[in-house]
Amino acid sequence: MKIIVGISDMKISNNPKDTLITYSLGSCIGVVIWDPAVKVGGLLHYMLPESKLDRARAQQNPYMFADTGIPALFKDSYELGAVKSRLIVRVVGGSQLLDPTGLFSIGKRNYLIMRKLFEKNKITVSKEDIGGSVNRTVSLDIGTGRVLLKVSGKGEFEI
Repeated sequence: MKIIVGISDMKISNNPKDTLITYSLGSCIGVVIWDPAVKVGGLLHYMLPESKLDRARAQQNPYMFADTGIPALFKDSYELGAVKSRLIVRVVGGSQLLDPTGLFSIGKRNYLIMRKLFEKNKITVSKEDIGGSVNRTVSLDIGTGRVLLKVSGKGEFEI
């Protein structure tokens, strides 16, 4: 079953028939994790780097921010039996759209905070497709761990 992950959203599954998919990653970041031993996977589509920008909104929706969404993604996958050392992690997004001068650099800031969180927690990214000025769609097949990435102007390919 296709499960759509919206903007500022996250989904976790251990059903091998599920495919998690998120559309239109611009400056947002999509974090895809999958544990091949137990076939648990998750997809987070976060929009902003830090929850301190709006504490009330972060409490209402932790998936909106990197610093609250990423820990929730990993924690929820562990609850379904995933193990940190087995997780295969892929990251996409972080484009610079609607900000041609780079004044806000949301995509870059989203990526940098994710890297800091991953470094601090000793999480390795196996593949990534970051930056540029394109939209991306990413999907994860829970049963196989196959991750498909569709990039505007480049087509669809496996990462």
